Amino acid sequence: MKISSICCLGAGYVGGPTMAMIAAKCPDIQVTVCDMNQARIDAWNSDSLPVYEPGLQEVVESARGTNLHFTTDIKPAIAAADLIFVCVGTPTKSYGIGAGRAADLRYIESAARLIAEVSHGNKIIVEKSTIPVKTATAIQTIIAANSTTNATFQVLSNPEFLAEGTAVTDMENPDRILIGGEQTPEGQEALEALVSVYANWVPRERIITTNLWSSELSKLVANAFLAQRISSINSISALCEATGADVDEVARAIGSDSRIGPKFLKASVGFGGSCFQKDILNLVYLCESFNLPEVAAYWRSVVAINDWQKSRFVEKIVRTLFNTVNGKRIAILGFAFKKDTNDTRESAAINVCRDLLAENAHVALYDPRVTVATIHRDLLEAGVSQSLIDSNLEIVSDPYAAAKDAHALATLTEWDEFRDLDLPKIYELMLKPAFVFDGRAILPASALKDHGFDAFIIGKGE
Repeated sequence: MKISSICCLGAGYVGGPTMAMIAAKCPDIQVTVCDMNQARIDAWNSDSLPVYEPGLQEVVESARGTNLHFTTDIKPAIAAADLIFVCVGTPTKSYGIGAGRAADLRYIESAARLIAEVSHGNKIIVEKSTIPVKTATAIQTIIAANSTTNATFQVLSNPEFLAEGTAVTDMENPDRILIGGEQTPEGQEALEALVSVYANWVPRERIITTNLWSSELSKLVANAFLAQRISSINSISALCEATGADVDEVARAIGSDSRIGPKFLKASVGFGGSCFQKDILNLVYLCESFNLPEVAAYWRSVVAINDWQKSRFVEKIVRTLFNTVNGKRIAILGFAFKKDTNDTRESAAINVCRDLLAENAHVALYDPRVTVATIHRDLLEAGVSQSLIDSNLEIVSDPYAAAKDAHALATLTEWDEFRDLDLPKIYELMLKPAFVFDGRAILPASALKDHGFDAFIIGKGE
């Protein structure tokens, strides 16, 4: 089955960049990205994309208007497509059974019903969203019950493994592409059709094919394992601080072991992003559903360590500032969950700012990519009142404006520009003693000391 037309439902952090790369690498395939959010589609059609990724603007512009299209006109795009990617949101449920752990699949279900309504002929449906095991069965059931035409459907699983901030290079040169399909002739034919799309630029040996359930589960497990490594090194960072060890030296020592490796061993104030916590909690819920409470408890502890790391960072600030930050100006550098992205989902900065505001601190915040509207929305959703945001939150245009008259400065995102701060200038701007809390261990410890700062760096002994 040759693919000549692709439709993607969802123009977010996954759908937009992934389809842009496919269009750029497959000029013979028409790629249409659909979303009901008109403002988001307008942004994809402009010079100011809704997703910030280094290199993404150039990829989009290389194909947009030729074989890459962004639209809110969803039904015709589905009807014309041979292959339909489902890249809609699957947030953690906030209500009912499984609240706080299970994935909310209402958008997946809506997508399946819409596909069934307008489809004719042979369609391949590709799960790209992060979903629980056996979701493919639910999609097949919904489509079979609602399709009124002679259309036939095959459902594949093709989870994304992009790292935000490096998504473009990850897509251009992926470690692997994972595709799961049913072990039937029709399922394998559909699987090979998707393989042929990626094979336009990905070596065939990097395209892994499995059954549906292995593919669906692999996404959750991959993110759980990565988050586990971060929580593991973060737990050791606390021990390093207590004993006088240096967590970076410990990480380098253990990372040199080929059985362990160096990646995801960087201690910080905590992990964030759209996937890690959500996917671990989804895994916890699955384990509970299959009566595996010990396994569920194990993975739940990874999230518990992450939450504790954020709360102990705030506690360190408060205790160091003589047990009160009431009315004190705290400069916060960074709000995105990591550098080179404007994504703030589950960012450690949300929790830190929320807790400092709850202590009646005056928070002066700077981030080079995150908008004021996003910051306000995230803090409101985290439980900060509008009145407290209005009175105690100040969003500034550069790090030096944040540091002016500040009692303390905290780094929460590892933006490269923070590594090159004019430390003497920062010191002169701050009140004395000038406290620094480096939650990303990106500032030079010796230089901070030389310039007179009283510095706490995550994972570093006194």
